Amino acid sequence: MPGLGEVTRGRVLFGGDYNPEQWPEEIWHEDVRLMREAGVTTVTVGVFSWARLEPHPGAREFGWLDRLMDLLHRNGVGVVLATPTSAPPPWMGRLHPETLPRDEDGHIEWWGGRQHFSHSSAVYRRHAAAITEDLAARYAAHPALTLWHINNEYCTFDHGDEAAGAFRRWLRERYGTLDALNTAWGTAFWGQVHDSWDGILPPRRAHYLKNPAQLLDFRRFTSDMLLECYTAERDIVRRHTPHIPVTTNFMPLWTGQDAWAWAEQEDIVSVDLYPDPRDPLAAQHGALVQDLTRSQARGPWMLMEQAAGAVSWRGVNHPKPAGLNRLWSFQAVARGADAVCYFQWRQSRQGAEKFHSGMIGHAGERGRAFQEVKRIGAELAALGPEVAGSEVTAEVAVLHDWHSWWAGTQDGRPSREVDHPALLHAWHRALWESRLTTAFAHPEHDLSAYRLVVAPAACLLTDAAIENLLAYVRGGGTLVSGFLCGVVDEDDRVRPGGMDARLRALFGIEVLHEWWPLEAGESVACEGPHGGFRGTLWSEELRTRPEAVAARYRGGELDGLPAVSRRGRAWYLSTLPEPEALRELLAGIAAEAGVRPVLEGLPDGVEAVRRGELLFVLHHGPEPVTVAVPGTHRELLTGETVRDSLTLGRYGVAVLRS
Repeated sequence: MPGLGEVTRGRVLFGGDYNPEQWPEEIWHEDVRLMREAGVTTVTVGVFSWARLEPHPGAREFGWLDRLMDLLHRNGVGVVLATPTSAPPPWMGRLHPETLPRDEDGHIEWWGGRQHFSHSSAVYRRHAAAITEDLAARYAAHPALTLWHINNEYCTFDHGDEAAGAFRRWLRERYGTLDALNTAWGTAFWGQVHDSWDGILPPRRAHYLKNPAQLLDFRRFTSDMLLECYTAERDIVRRHTPHIPVTTNFMPLWTGQDAWAWAEQEDIVSVDLYPDPRDPLAAQHGALVQDLTRSQARGPWMLMEQAAGAVSWRGVNHPKPAGLNRLWSFQAVARGADAVCYFQWRQSRQGAEKFHSGMIGHAGERGRAFQEVKRIGAELAALGPEVAGSEVTAEVAVLHDWHSWWAGTQDGRPSREVDHPALLHAWHRALWESRLTTAFAHPEHDLSAYRLVVAPAACLLTDAAIENLLAYVRGGGTLVSGFLCGVVDEDDRVRPGGMDARLRALFGIEVLHEWWPLEAGESVACEGPHGGFRGTLWSEELRTRPEAVAARYRGGELDGLPAVSRRGRAWYLSTLPEPEALRELLAGIAAEAGVRPVLEGLPDGVEAVRRGELLFVLHHGPEPVTVAVPGTHRELLTGETVRDSLTLGRYGVAVLRS
């Protein structure tokens, strides 16, 4: 299948979503002039244009899109052509109300926004296939077409009747018999044994707690139904243009998609990324999403959307200070992006996102946003041939599995303070602040390329995943696990002993007596060989082999019991150490495993990432810093020679070649 390299052709793509249907056509010519000035190579077109393309059922109005595609091609701008199926026209919901999704209370989600479609609706799927078919047939040979973009940010849950029928079909395929389903769901509890497939519904509102295994399967079903919608449209455009790659844009760490499974169905993995400029950990959040996306792509990936300034959906929407847009764009490139794009090209004057920034803001071409965009475009054009297609190597992997996340979100759990994404962020932050480049992996992936694997939140582990982790450690790898590891199997059934026996043996744990979750803001004192620290969020009453104790609780009910255990190269943390302690612990374990930072002794707020033969040095602070860079390098953005050290100004970036 074609990939990102066929589109980039030795460049870093630069551009964004273009919604010309919001503007009179005379503006289009102004747009392409400014696109050339900004170095735009690529625009995404048609994402929300279904009502314009099909104003009433069966009609087709392609003339405006013909003129637009021709105009863009004449001006050297490639087109990522989107199927418009994330926002059905109002006539569809009016004429076919069964296409509208319903929430768990049975309330209809009406038209007037977007994503108002039932993923299981045969009528919706038929209309989506028809508009996709005609779009692909019309533009398959158009020279502007470089990439297909299917739908947009798939994120729809549906609890309606048509979804209920699809859910039952999905369950029949998964389990085969009602007996197998009842066993997997543990329906003997509360006497909810199903005697008929017709009695099975999506997890609608219940008087009390819902069946957690049913909720888990409904998450799986939702991901699969949305994936069916994607692959149906993908297969249509592939039939017309087998040489053109296909993508759809992820929202980072969205709970409704198993993105590992989805990534296997994409030619190019793309993501939308919107860190909060006021968040002191925004750069680390960006690095996490970039590492995860690169790992899903197994190489270069596409930043489909970011903001040139403020967004419009936070309680308070802060703009990006001068220089931050450039810094975060280069951070994405450093961590594997071969495309840097925005939502959107021109800031809207109407609609729900008129206060969301654009590459051209309301201030126009003289505004700071556009002036910064021009600089980024020029620098990426110069850098592209040096970096496009190159790989980022990581010796540390963070394990993440959507199914484990889903299993850990049930209501009847020991602590609602335990949050899967928050744990991922805490552990990734510790590694990021230790200047260690990370990848992400599924617990069943081949882990042999990594010296260190960490499992922050792996409550659900299949037998295959457990055997994979055991084999990894036997093969010489170092594993560090957080609490609640391997507590349940794939049916969300608690394993005997509260943790799989194979894992208990691996970590030197003899008995897991009790879980002792901590209140918000509560902590517990711990003592290790290198001093004391505070544990947060969680603690456990464990008995381990005496030689396995690496740190102990001090005071309280767990006084003297192990807080951290170790057996050989396998570590288990029964609490979440405070950030500095977790950083020091993981950095020490990484060093023991032979993992070193790309650059030693970096100042606070500076990260260094090696991509291919290039070294990216990124400064996430407003005050100038001096960075030691041993040896002689050429700085590619300025052409200057750097010997042994460099000074980075406010949100500064350097790209070095030895």
